[in-house]
Amino acid sequence: MYSIVVVPGPTMSPAAQIRLAPGQTLRFGRESAGDGRLHVPHAGVSRSAGEITATGTYWSLSNLSRASTYVVENPEGAGEHIKIAPGRLGAPVPFEFARLVLPAGSELLTLDVWAPRHDYADQDEPAEPGGEPTVLAFPLDRSSRYFLVLTALCEPRLRGEPHAPLPTVEQVVERLRPSWPGANRAAVQWSIDYLAVKLRLKPGPDTADPGPRLVGKKDTLVSLALRFDLVREHDLAALPAAPTGTAP
Repeated sequence: MYSIVVVPGPTMSPAAQIRLAPGQTLRFGRESAGDGRLHVPHAGVSRSAGEITATGTYWSLSNLSRASTYVVENPEGAGEHIKIAPGRLGAPVPFEFARLVLPAGSELLTLDVWAPRHDYADQDEPAEPGGEPTVLAFPLDRSSRYFLVLTALCEPRLRGEPHAPLPTVEQVVERLRPSWPGANRAAVQWSIDYLAVKLRLKPGPDTADPGPRLVGKKDTLVSLALRFDLVREHDLAALPAAPTGTAP
């Protein structure tokens, strides 16, 4: 079972998402692409620039460059980031979503790394001294933007209309913009794509071809979320107030 998904930036190859199982490593740099390598075609990037290594629920980064500091950002946070100094090996990255920023001459190149296997203990279960906490079947970070997107998608049906049509991506953007000023179509679609990976609606790493775009992705996500109570009516309180004169 894969634990890390690497989303290459523009011009990088291979362009498709790369899934890593625990213990697997992806090398990246200017050297040609091949098995276990991501090609970053820029003269300002070292031939062997670094390594991304997957573990069970997080990943680590090795900076193999001689002079460049890499930055790993949390796109969902309030500016949280970590710096990986030249020569640093196996630096653990705690973010569920991360953006790796590589300085390359006068440019900054980026690639995304997802850690969809981040686990969360069942908060409703009483603690047992000396026992292992129960891990949720569908571990979701309820403070994340992707959960806010999922809540907005589920809203019409949670408000008592079980067969209500789902909101479009554009409608979700408008619904969330009061509390998320940076919301746009790409960000919402990114959250939907990530949820499809996190909730295992896409093929696993053993499938060489990830396959065509999942048909009815929103419907499948909402059906799963409501069937297993991943989103409940009380979660609607996290959504911004609906504009005056419009239906929530």
